[in-house]
Amino acid sequence: MFLLRSGAIEGYSALVTELGHNPVSLLRDGGMVVAQLREPNSYLSYEKTADLLDDTARHCQEPLFGLRLASRQNLLAIGDVALSGSRQPTVGEALNFARQYLYLHASGLHLEVSRRGERAEIRFKFDFTNDLGLQQLRQLSGAHLFNAVKILTGADSPQIRLHLQQGILKNPGWSFADVYGKVRFDSSFDGVSFPFDYLKRAPLADEVLMREHWNNRMQLLKTQYPDNLKAQVCHLIGSLLNTGECNIDAVSHSLGLQPRVLQKRLKAENISFSRLLQDTRLDIARQNLLLDKTSITDLALNLGYADVSVFSRHFKQWTGVSPRNWRAQQLSTVEI
Repeated sequence: MFLLRSGAIEGYSALVTELGHNPVSLLRDGGMVVAQLREPNSYLSYEKTADLLDDTARHCQEPLFGLRLASRQNLLAIGDVALSGSRQPTVGEALNFARQYLYLHASGLHLEVSRRGERAEIRFKFDFTNDLGLQQLRQLSGAHLFNAVKILTGADSPQIRLHLQQGILKNPGWSFADVYGKVRFDSSFDGVSFPFDYLKRAPLADEVLMREHWNNRMQLLKTQYPDNLKAQVCHLIGSLLNTGECNIDAVSHSLGLQPRVLQKRLKAENISFSRLLQDTRLDIARQNLLLDKTSITDLALNLGYADVSVFSRHFKQWTGVSPRNWRAQQLSTVEI
């Protein structure tokens, strides 16, 4: 199954209502419920979401529903991948970061960065399709990419071009030019293009969005884990590991505490930050190793290790066997 963060379709219910239809019934017909959209970091079936968007466009008679939905969103629609990427030294490195960790936002979606003359091209592809060729999902994904590049580069829309393979619409129900400029319909690829030298720019980090994102995350933590400091710390560790910035300073800051205060509170519960970091890494490592397609190198990077050999050594200290041998043991047990 391919999964998508529900934050990717934030604003869906409001837009459907504005277009004169009932989002609850459309979601129900698509095998979903409104409650699934309330928490942006919960996951939806990617395939069901694609079908939902196409069915919604048809019911609402809005052939540009995907573009219209994305026009109401910001970087939070892509979540941690975009926000953490904005902390990279250059736009090019931010895009590589997004390409590497995109599966945290959407599994089954892939980005390719290439050069054509003096322009960079970012193409996206899916591992699945539907009867309409994922028409609305391609609009939404292309628009998300367009929005991210525009925000990170601080560039004007005319320099950033949105490309869609779908044919041009003679009488679209919504004017998109003010948001996306001249969209290249009937393109040879789905994605965006922009001047190649933009890749060397320092990305513009939106500190207001960062604060909003972490405030929302903290409200969620308090709801999910009331009065459970260890669970809150483990949740934050799991969120920060792939950014390479997971340390007690970052976690305590997210909790609104001083590092020494967090250490003192954890000590009162007979646990340390380093132990929670180890336990969380081990738990995530075990979950991912059971997925045969996850490479050891990618797993090490996702866990915040710059060197795969260090991860392998630590994993062997924790379990007594190497990551590769642990996976082989577990998979052979499942087969039996």
